[in-house]
Amino acid sequence: MTGGAGPLFEDGKDQGAMRTIGEVSAAFGIKPHVLRYWEQQFPMLEPLKRSGGRRLYRQQDLKVVEAIDRLVNREGYTLKGAKMALEQGGAQAGRSAASGDAPASPATAGVTGETARQLRAIRDRLEAALAA
Repeated sequence: MTGGAGPLFEDGKDQGAMRTIGEVSAAFGIKPHVLRYWEQQFPMLEPLKRSGGRRLYRQQDLKVVEAIDRLVNREGYTLKGAKMALEQGGAQAGRSAASGDAPASPATAGVTGETARQLRAIRDRLEAALAA
């Protein structure tokens, strides 16, 4: 998932097995309290909760975590912008994390038209300058 290859789980479990919050935290490098906070902010992130509140993340949850991580920590979205991107992009936004595709909406949600074109041009110039 991360980097298109998925999080690295080296525990001998089946690739489709459910994961604890500790396993997900270690695989993505995201602290457990951040994952719990994301559950409050992103209604589409709903790991199963067992007795005592123990969380079990399914593959669909891992895709959502990966998408949120990509949008917030690598693409610079705010939590509100990432939530909008995931809601507008639906399942596509979750899948785009694995494929490396661009999200369904800009990081500056609500920006359209000429302003969005100007921002993309600035981003492209900055990327070219950094690459040089």
